[in-house]
Amino acid sequence: MISLLINLLSLVAGVDSVGAAPKAELVFVGDAMQHQSQLDKALQLGGDQYQFADCFSLISPAIRDADYAVCNLEVPLGGSDFSGYPCFNAPDSYAIALADAGFDMMLTANNHCLDRSDRAARRTLNVLDSLGIDHVGTFRSTHERDSLVPFIKDINGFKIAFLNYTYGTNGIEPRDGVEVALIDRDRIKHEIGLAKSGGAEIIVVAMHWGIEYILVENKVQKDLAQFLIDCGADMIIGGHPHVIQPMEVVRNDKEEKDVLVVYSLGNFISNMNTADTRGGAILWTTIVRDENGKAGFHNADYDLIYAAKPENGSNFQVIPGWQEELIPKNQFNKWKLFERGATKIFDKYNVNVNRRSQKLLLDDSGK
Repeated sequence: MISLLINLLSLVAGVDSVGAAPKAELVFVGDAMQHQSQLDKALQLGGDQYQFADCFSLISPAIRDADYAVCNLEVPLGGSDFSGYPCFNAPDSYAIALADAGFDMMLTANNHCLDRSDRAARRTLNVLDSLGIDHVGTFRSTHERDSLVPFIKDINGFKIAFLNYTYGTNGIEPRDGVEVALIDRDRIKHEIGLAKSGGAEIIVVAMHWGIEYILVENKVQKDLAQFLIDCGADMIIGGHPHVIQPMEVVRNDKEEKDVLVVYSLGNFISNMNTADTRGGAILWTTIVRDENGKAGFHNADYDLIYAAKPENGSNFQVIPGWQEELIPKNQFNKWKLFERGATKIFDKYNVNVNRRSQKLLLDDSGK
């Protein structure tokens, strides 16, 4: 009788064991790049192996604290002959370091996913599978895409669908049947429909779009975002420009819900040099279930991160804005240039997406 009562209570919509509305926190970061200087430093530090673990040690607590964390893996994992821009190819230890940092999903539909052709694109998926890392955006074949899309994940009792699309692949065409999810409105509408019919309560669409190094979204992005909203997306997360772009909460009056649109989270880690490309944003999003049991996007906030270059034997390192005192002194001015530029854009254009309290972040990092 007691066990039956417990089971009945657990089914009451909108209430968890302590009487609060159930929620899930998803964290997103931008483009995880791997330039030649990053490869060279990782090999130097690792001896006969590429060593990336130190790159993410400071940001890892924030990643691991989330219920689910997502990054854009903008390099294939080809297994040998590693290289940086313009034809990327990273070692498996890079993905391992990202997984160890706490990332649960890696987006693979981007303009560099075919840099080493179909073989490396397939191998990338094999490596991620071996690590237990979820992935969306590229597929070993058209048949695999048809069988795996939509990808729906149960996160804290919420059924959340993830879709990922790219504007292109730098002119490289698949040669052996690999399937890349390109931005195709008819296909996107169809796959969002599949997510709905498959039971998804929340639909996250990750878009690789926009113009590189431009700090404000363009009309194509705006139009696509509205199209995705009209199709039923709940959260739209953008990447590719390598700089941050605005974030806004948009009302979908037809479905009576708020939708999060993030045009670009900028770079997560890279060796790019201009101030605007030296960092990006880390984004926290919260999903809740209301008193009627309906799931929905609730709120989002962000802070800034900086990709510090090596100094005194260190590796490249992602440094959270709330730990700016750890940024090397000779890079502090570059950090401040990035911070001022990003803050100016966000303060001017963001709608209902604010910077997270520094005190809260410092308290969280001390847990």
